[in-house]
Amino acid sequence: MNVFGIGLPEMILILVIALLVFGPKKLPEIGRSMGKAIRGFQDASREFETEFKRETQQLEEAVKTPTLTESKEVVTKEAATAESNNHTATSSHNS
Repeated sequence: MNVFGIGLPEMILILVIALLVFGPKKLPEIGRSMGKAIRGFQDASREFETEFKRETQQLEEAVKTPTLTESKEVVTKEAATAESNNHTATSSHNS
């Protein structure tokens, strides 16, 4: 058993010291509070991870699929470039 890098002998030592410091009446209350705190931390960690994955996925989708206005701009620029290339080619043939 290895929790937070602490083995079983260390856990027993910590529990014995806690029992001596806080007494047998307070120990269950402290254990409950610690359990709730750890559970809250785990829930927050899972929520953060889920949100991070969702945002990453949205960014990847946004990068993969350009927006409609970007597509129109690209088509317009390509048409303008092709038209200017045609004018250049026509003017050089006429010269």
